[in-house]
Amino acid sequence: MSDPKAGNGGPRRPRVLIVHNPTAGGSRARAGATIVRLRRLGCHLEVRSTARRGDAEAFARAAVDQGFDRVVVAGGDGTINEAIQGLAGTGLPLALLPLGTANVLAAEIGLGSEPAALAETIARGEPRSICLGRVRGADGRARFFTSMVGIGADAHAVAGINPNLKRLTGKGAYYAEILHQFLVFPFPYYRVSVEGAAYEAVSVVVANGRHYAGDYVLAPDARLAEPRLHVCLFEKAGRAAAFRYALAIQQGELTDLPDYRIVTGRKVRIEGPAGDPVQADGDIVAALPVEIEAVPDALRLVMPAGGATTSPSRIEKEI
Repeated sequence: MSDPKAGNGGPRRPRVLIVHNPTAGGSRARAGATIVRLRRLGCHLEVRSTARRGDAEAFARAAVDQGFDRVVVAGGDGTINEAIQGLAGTGLPLALLPLGTANVLAAEIGLGSEPAALAETIARGEPRSICLGRVRGADGRARFFTSMVGIGADAHAVAGINPNLKRLTGKGAYYAEILHQFLVFPFPYYRVSVEGAAYEAVSVVVANGRHYAGDYVLAPDARLAEPRLHVCLFEKAGRAAAFRYALAIQQGELTDLPDYRIVTGRKVRIEGPAGDPVQADGDIVAALPVEIEAVPDALRLVMPAGGATTSPSRIEKEI
């Protein structure tokens, strides 16, 4: 490992830890080209590859005490979710090298995929404070999330995905499981409390940002920097309604539906069939019932130039 100094008396080279998930489905060529450019930009790099669940959290947590200037996750939203468990509240910035299936957080901050631009953002992008969500399940354990929590058909689809099929087809595995859930899901109603106000819905997405499953938009006015959650309520049960919701998501017309509602707040409680799965950032993290809260300024996230974190307008249905 080379000396992190540029030379005797020279400026200190930034120390960058890259947490790499080798099973992520993204381009290895893109990752390699980005690393080459980071070295050209003067970064002192260390790459640690994950081998099992929990490694990304452990690597990120250790980096806080090891003198790194920022941590880069080279993987997908699940690997990011692990890493933030070790970075939340520490002040050590997180940067992204998106290699996953959906890359929801990358879409949220407007991060592209071209290696030169990625390297420039990682090395020189501005770290900005963002809000994280925190979900606490029936077992009492809490976990942070960056983008969203899902309950209902969405979470059952995540729970049912075949990991081997996901490695081979990426999003195809998710779409296949969504189709399966469309045929078998019983559409129970979930009880939702947002700042004490009660609602019912057959599926719920608690959003910390605008995007869902890549570049689809569920909560148009959500922004990462704002300390409130956008609770997306799918209120109509049945397969016909589910098909209508899916079509509206594809066409960008979801908020036009009369039985789709968004309410906002800092604290949310969701109840339903005991033990029902809860997904956060694309991984199953808890079981019902859950309590979810916004945690302001919990993470410093490295943004590309012009990356938006604030909302341009008020929500009419704000609580």
